[in-house]
Amino acid sequence: MGITLLSFIIVLGVLIFFHEFGHFLIARIFGVGVEKFSLGFGPRLIGKKIGRTDYRISVIPLGGYVKMVGEEPDAEVSPQDLSISFTHKHVLKRMCIVAAGPVFNILLAVIIFFGIFWVSGAMILKPSVGEVREGSPALAAGLKAGDLITAIDGVAVSNWENMTEMIGASNGKTLEIAVRRADADKVFRITPELVPAKNVFGEDIQRYIIGISASGDVYTRELNLLQALKESLKQTYTIVELMVIIIGKLITGDISADTIGGPIMIAKMAGDQAKAGVSNLIFFIALISVNLAIINLVPIPILDGGHLLFFLIELIKGRPVNLKIREVAQQIGLFIILLLVILVFYNDIFRYKDNILRFLKGIF
Repeated sequence: MGITLLSFIIVLGVLIFFHEFGHFLIARIFGVGVEKFSLGFGPRLIGKKIGRTDYRISVIPLGGYVKMVGEEPDAEVSPQDLSISFTHKHVLKRMCIVAAGPVFNILLAVIIFFGIFWVSGAMILKPSVGEVREGSPALAAGLKAGDLITAIDGVAVSNWENMTEMIGASNGKTLEIAVRRADADKVFRITPELVPAKNVFGEDIQRYIIGISASGDVYTRELNLLQALKESLKQTYTIVELMVIIIGKLITGDISADTIGGPIMIAKMAGDQAKAGVSNLIFFIALISVNLAIINLVPIPILDGGHLLFFLIELIKGRPVNLKIREVAQQIGLFIILLLVILVFYNDIFRYKDNILRFLKGIF
């Protein structure tokens, strides 16, 4: 439990700091005064005031905030502070300040992935056959465990993912699959079969396969700086794309809301990753950082995405959204967030009720 709690604090601390630092840095670059930079909500635990800004750690560690001068549209700003007031800055500058939080979370993921790829290289799963399923096209053609697939229809195969994509795109056309067996090269003609399967979202799909599984053999490909940067951007983009799809499917109901997790789930996963090694925990931070960025960009009032939506409307119309409309939207947004908080805590408690009971028994 100690490792889980410590890992949870580290993960949240890093994510919140980068997010709020993004808001803070761009605000200062654009000359906006910052009154508070807080990690956590609620009463102040410790901190230090430097100039106008009170840098603090607060009691509730489930978030953070940057309070800027003139942040609220109806806030009273003294004449001498008009030049550093958030509300009195051009709408494009305000949009940049708000967007900076999620952007810095994505930047954090890129930095982490870059470090991993540069130091450790890229782990590549070999297109090596582990098992050949009974009754499969691969077995009928003569493929065996240990065969290394080197090409399909004359196109070189570099990894397992590349190979499965080529087979999946065959549309049932007979393929010439070249393999290396011991020291000999062989070519097999195999016609993929269409079978029911599930995608990463648990949805029923149809896909073409030849009936083999990976051996699990991997090799490490060393990367230079540019290659590591390219791979880190690619990895981050893949996670962003996946998150956008997941959120869309949650909204349409294609994915059950039961799959959503909250702080308890994050804490459990952080603890598991920490036990598996520091590198696993760092990778987990990058993954959650992207998730946090995308969730914050959802156009719900009180989230960064909601603020950006209001500013976009202001940019198009040439004047701010009516204050009353914004207040009502904020209340609706708060209600939606509260419902989501209740849902994720319910899911977490139901999912980890045994762990929670053991923890409570240990206390009392």
